[in-house]
Amino acid sequence: MTMSTSHSPLYESTLKSLPLLGRGKVRDNYAVGKDQLLIVTTDRLSAFDVIMGEPIPNKGRVLNQMADFWFAKLSHIVPNHNTGIDPATVVSADEADQVKGRAVVVKRLEPILVEAVVRGYLAGSGWKDYQATGSVCGVELPPGLKNAEKLPEPIFTPAAKAEMGHHDENITYDEMERRIGTELSATIREISIKLYKEAAEYAATRGIIIADTKFEFGLDNRGELFLMDEVLTADSSRFWPADGYQVGTNPPSFDKQFVRDWLETQSWGKTPPAPKLPDDVIAKTAEKYEEALQRLTGQSLA
Repeated sequence: MTMSTSHSPLYESTLKSLPLLGRGKVRDNYAVGKDQLLIVTTDRLSAFDVIMGEPIPNKGRVLNQMADFWFAKLSHIVPNHNTGIDPATVVSADEADQVKGRAVVVKRLEPILVEAVVRGYLAGSGWKDYQATGSVCGVELPPGLKNAEKLPEPIFTPAAKAEMGHHDENITYDEMERRIGTELSATIREISIKLYKEAAEYAATRGIIIADTKFEFGLDNRGELFLMDEVLTADSSRFWPADGYQVGTNPPSFDKQFVRDWLETQSWGKTPPAPKLPDDVIAKTAEKYEEALQRLTGQSLA
């Protein structure tokens, strides 16, 4: 097998120097000793919960750099799982190319199996829910709101983490309390809204609206809460360009929208295998991810 350079797409990591714990839709997780993990963000892309057969060049590096930016920026609100250890130091020398710019060494935590979703705007499934019930995930909203409208205040709408290949399921806050307890639920809700507000205020100065996002948390062996997984990336958030925003219409987003839009024109049952993505859709999607990184952070891809 040929070695990938740091800039050639990585569809799947093949590290032999560490035990593989599992592969998610986008990330491959390896054990580093007993209390740390190496998370490699690949260039895989999933749409409608189906992993596409083609990588999106540099997507993993963009997501990794963006998450690192936010982890650092928001660390005064809640500690996060990053250790700051250089990933190249925990793999063998011939594997360094696979981790360069796309991996992090993190604390191994006990994940809380509830996703913390914060919505500042009415969009996607939230808009559908509101049209049907006047509320989103059990949170009542004022009547007469339009698609993509800014909410009076950001709302917290948790979701239960699903098994691979299934949609995460929206749950009520009461249900979250039943699953993880009232105190932890309240702490997570408060921190999530704080994280969202600070990030949204910053993004607005960069011409980007963060319509909604999801956070994941874990506990260490002393029961301390940490922000983990990824944070405020184009995969875990809905980013809209402020200059293209209009209430009543779906603004163009900085993520896999090109892929989703193209897939909607294909006749397939939204089950694997996915149709083969055309080169222009792959190229446009890669461009969008990089544009989001540059706009939001002011950084080029490292």
